[in-house]
Amino acid sequence: MLLRKAGLNDVIVKRSITVKPTTTLLEARDILFKHKIRRLIVLGAKDKPVGIITEKDVAKTVYSPGGKSIKLVKVGDFMSKNLVTVKKNATVYDCAKLMSNRKISSIIVLNEKGDLDGLVTKTDLVSVFLTQATKPLKVSDIMTRNVITVTPSDSVLLVESLLINNRITRIVVERKRRPVGIITHRNFLPAKIPHWIAETADPKELERYQKGHQLMELQANQLSYLLPFKAVDIMTSNPITVDANDDVSVAALLMIRHDISGLPVVRKSLLVGIITKSDIVNAIAKP
Repeated sequence: MLLRKAGLNDVIVKRSITVKPTTTLLEARDILFKHKIRRLIVLGAKDKPVGIITEKDVAKTVYSPGGKSIKLVKVGDFMSKNLVTVKKNATVYDCAKLMSNRKISSIIVLNEKGDLDGLVTKTDLVSVFLTQATKPLKVSDIMTRNVITVTPSDSVLLVESLLINNRITRIVVERKRRPVGIITHRNFLPAKIPHWIAETADPKELERYQKGHQLMELQANQLSYLLPFKAVDIMTSNPITVDANDDVSVAALLMIRHDISGLPVVRKSLLVGIITKSDIVNAIAKP
């Protein structure tokens, strides 16, 4: 076990911004951007937690609005209702194990009465790792080696399809095996909820692309807004990288300092993997 038995008292439990099930998708998207956060807790009757949505959920729902106009989609239509919660007496190890097993990025913390007390995220656990790790660990020991990449000239439609179909949250943009950019759902959201989608997009047409049809097979009339956009247009350029031989604490510090969740891993400037907060949480969760 990489940490001593730290409790949630060692973690700053965040007070979460909340919404109601009747909040619209577009309103939720605006709240995420305004407060620079990645998730919202949904409160129902008596202000009890009934769901949670992330920026990834918003991105996916834009592509699968269920036949509705985007303007009419409510948070209650697509929120995750399978909530994972802990009490304040849980340990950091308990939270890491839950996140690792359930493949989630946050856990709702409840008080003694079962009311919302706050939220623990992967970032919180990575912060604890940075200050309390008891033994050294190399980036190469825990990084993900199979990295899905695109080139700067690839369509943003391809990028979003890869994000959704592979259930990942970031894609490295590479040129000749050198990372030149990175794209997450946060990069993508501003570009893909323009007026034409909210008013006229055909959900079936978008669904056809999501399921893997090539762009040339589509009738491009309603997708014309996005056709000119390439990965280079929305990517974050010159991504921060970490060397495969660095200690994981270096990666953790960079993630926290720059408010990012993953780093391309290089060896002699060439891409060899990616390390994310999930990888660090998985390491904490090991007995």
